Amino acid sequence: MGYDLDILPLSGWIETGGLPLIISGPCSAETEEQVMETALKLAAIPQVKIFRSGIWKPRTRPGGFEGVGEKGLKWLKKVKKETGLLTTVEVANPTHIEQALKYGVDILWIGARTVVNPFSIHELASALKGVDIPVMIKNPVNPDIDLWIGALERFNKAGINKLLAIHRGFYFFEKTPFRNAPMWEIPIELKRIFPGLPVICDPSHICGRREILKEVAQKALDLEMNGLMLESHINPDIALTDKEQQVTPEYLGTLISSLVIRKIEGSVEFETKLEELRTEIDKLDAELLNIIARRMNIVDEIGEYKSTNDITILQLERWNNVVINRLRTGIRLGLDKKFLQKILEIVHEESIRRQTEIYKKRNGGKPKD
Repeated sequence: MGYDLDILPLSGWIETGGLPLIISGPCSAETEEQVMETALKLAAIPQVKIFRSGIWKPRTRPGGFEGVGEKGLKWLKKVKKETGLLTTVEVANPTHIEQALKYGVDILWIGARTVVNPFSIHELASALKGVDIPVMIKNPVNPDIDLWIGALERFNKAGINKLLAIHRGFYFFEKTPFRNAPMWEIPIELKRIFPGLPVICDPSHICGRREILKEVAQKALDLEMNGLMLESHINPDIALTDKEQQVTPEYLGTLISSLVIRKIEGSVEFETKLEELRTEIDKLDAELLNIIARRMNIVDEIGEYKSTNDITILQLERWNNVVINRLRTGIRLGLDKKFLQKILEIVHEESIRRQTEIYKKRNGGKPKD
């Protein structure tokens, strides 16, 4: 399926001076004083262009702090007036949109839990038909790039051409150092599909704790993300939501100043050498694909031979020995064990699939277990 988005470049609707876009503010608007104090300090950091704050905060279970609602939008209007910062809030239903527009919110964002539901996205996009406002769309909670793309497409079809994607990590069932696993390959693929789409990173939700924010923020910039969304609170330790991942404006200023903004392109000599190395990779990739194709041809021969002799597809003892030997060889060659395991799993799954198809053809659609 082909994809196409009619969108304005980021420079067409916000001025960043060629630097990464920085969005910051508290996870939740709690009091007018907390919002204003945080905003005033953030406004003193030149890189911060947009003030974010959660107004509606439905929690996983009822009974906790669920946001201040409409009165918080009045505080954001005051922030804009007194600091000059643009403002953005998360919206999850048409009523939120109506109220946000009423109080002059500059940018809307769609949260990860909303993006997983195409019904909600359709409803929100329909509510914005004819409205000229930027919309930022977070990745869905689960690692499904089509859901992310679908949300972008629905808003674009509704006439929203000021679009931005936010990478905030994905729920992953295995234990990792992160609150939400970054799975960088997914936002990278999104950027490949839509080269003109601005993509920023939300290290706060990826990390879940402030100690590793810098590491993730730097990697995001190294991967050519267009900016960062970082949560900041005047007193994070007493925040009503997500206090572990929020930082003070002072901490934020130091963090931003410590980030290295690398060149996308280098000198002529650098580009020439880089092109030589890339050409070598292209050659090796062609060889690698040729070897894989030859391997699969042999897999097909094995499948035919097994089928003819009525032998089961899966030979578990043989496969266990293959894994042990290939891992040993690969590690000796300097390859990462987890990387090798993933490759072996993918190759094995494809081999089983191909042999299963052979059995279906030869045995009336019934593969041998």
